[in-house]
This record gives sequence, C-alpha cells and structure tokens, in this order.
Amino acid sequence: MVKHGLSTEAKKTLEYMASYGMSGREQLNRRRIEAVNVGGTENVIQACKTNDVTRLVYTSTYNVIFGGQTINDGDESLPYLPLNKQPDHYSRTKSIAEQKVLKADGRKTDSGNTLHTCALRLAAVYGPGEQRHIPRIVDYIEKGLFSIIYETDTLQDFLHVENLAQAHELAGKALTKDKSYVAAGQAYFVSDDAPINTFSFFGPLITGLGYPMPSIRLPISVIYFVAFLTEWLHYLISYVYNFQPLLTRTEVYKTGVTHTFSIKKAGEQLGYRPTIQNDISKVIQHYINTGHKKHTEKEASSIVHWIVNIIIGALIAMLIMSFLPIVK
Repeated sequence: MVKHGLSTEAKKTLEYMASYGMSGREQLNRRRIEAVNVGGTENVIQACKTNDVTRLVYTSTYNVIFGGQTINDGDESLPYLPLNKQPDHYSRTKSIAEQKVLKADGRKTDSGNTLHTCALRLAAVYGPGEQRHIPRIVDYIEKGLFSIIYETDTLQDFLHVENLAQAHELAGKALTKDKSYVAAGQAYFVSDDAPINTFSFFGPLITGLGYPMPSIRLPISVIYFVAFLTEWLHYLISYVYNFQPLLTRTEVYKTGVTHTFSIKKAGEQLGYRPTIQNDISKVIQHYINTGHKKHTEKEASSIVHWIVNIIIGALIAMLIMSFLPIVK
C-alpha cells in the first residue's frame, strides 16, 4: 500500500501487508506461500529501489519468534526461531521475508536516496470485516463445531485493526529524518497489550450470536493429533476434494500455548499506544447485521452441510486407500 496525498517524503513510503498461508488450507499450499511471501517481498524491495521509495514498513508476525514454545512478555531481543524448527511454511517464509526487509535498510535507490525499513510483528488481528480468521470461526460456530475447548489457562495477544493502523502510521513517520530514523532496521511487536485466553476472547462473539459456550473439554495433545491426521488427509485427497481442515497443528498451538510479547519498544520508539483492547463488540454487530444471528433452520442446514462434507471426504479417502498395496 503506497501512501498518496501526503508530503513528497511521505509519498515515498510503502506499507507492505500482503501475505499468503496464514490459516486453514492455505497453510498447506507451500508453493504459493513461497511465491507470495518470499518472492513477493523480494519484488517489493526491488520496486522500492527502482521507484525511489525511501521508506518500507513490512507487516510481519509473532511467528518469526514463536513456534509452539511458551513465551511470557517476550521482547525484540529474542532470536529468530531457527528455520528448521519452524512448524509451518507460512511462518518460515515470513521469517525469511522479514530478515530480507531489515537487511535492505540503508540500501541506495536508483536515484541515489537511502531506503529505510522496519517490521511490525503483529498479534492476531481482529475487527469488523476481517476476512482470514473470524469468518471461519463464525462458520464453525454456526455448524456446531465450536463446542470443544482446551487449555483455558493459557494467554495470547490480539490486535484490533485500528491499533494496527496506528502502528503502521507511526512506523512510517519513525523512518523519517524528523524522527532521526529511529525505526530504521528495527522490528517491533504490536498488540492490544492485554493478554487473554483465546476462548475467553471469542466468548462474547459466540454468545452474542446466540450460541452456547463450548462445553466439551479435551487435552491439547488430542486436538493436536486430530489436526495432524486432518492435514495428512488433506494432503492425500486435496487434488480431488480440497476441503477446509477444521484445524491445523499451527492453529492448535497458537490458541493453546501461552505466547505474549511486550509492546514497550514500540511505545518508546514509535509512540505506539493501543486505544482499543480486546473489544469485539463491533465484530459481533457486524455479524448480526449480516444475518449470522442464530436461527434454528439455518443451524440445522449447516449441520447437514458439514455431515455431507465429512462423508464425501471419507469416501474419497477410502477410494484412494483401496489402491494402496496390501502389506502381508
């Protein structure tokens, strides 16, 4: 996203927010993830050089540090998670891309000016109209699939879209001479600064749409194993039936393992101050306004649709398995 209608210097700012493979079946498409997250970032850096863009703010993720290990109030001094320990290709490629962007800081553009770069490592983003996570969660709620909970004593960070916008604006300014280029070559964790358990966070959404809170409690190890089997089933039959996995292993530990990060550096160097904390009231209203309030007939129809999908997937899996050699 290139800023327009600003000063000459501001017009040379690019906020790069594109990515692929964050959740669901997208996480399993390694080729496209590589092309978008790494190849796309390389193209953006080159475009900055060619078009004399002097400020680049890269939208990164907690995942460059977090890979399933417990982290309490971590900060930017933590090292990158080694690429061979990254549990999914999205996180691996985002780490590669962030490092490429930060290494590009100080390079000369074709016009002889200096490119300054920084990265914002985001918590899970939410807000009305968010398209990656919440629509899928609402779909599961309506189909009666959001009935299982696990690890309710863990904590995670969330980030409201308005706080995200504030962070991007401040980061762009912190790459200017007026701010002594304080953000140049730096990475910052950004969140609402209000750690909360994932199930507690989404509780108001579930009840606000007229559904009961999850009542079945299972160990996270069981959920992780189910996610593992689902990923392999998807791998085997996706060319025939590209179903949406209920959960991936990455999504399990993101919601079931404590990982929180401090925004102190962003506050001190960028002036970042979150104005909204864990408030999903507008998200709830958005889904009510778009017809997602619970209706008995709609719920029954959704359950039937889910059952049909499961049956189709199982039949295709059995068909494929029938061609496998029998071990004697």
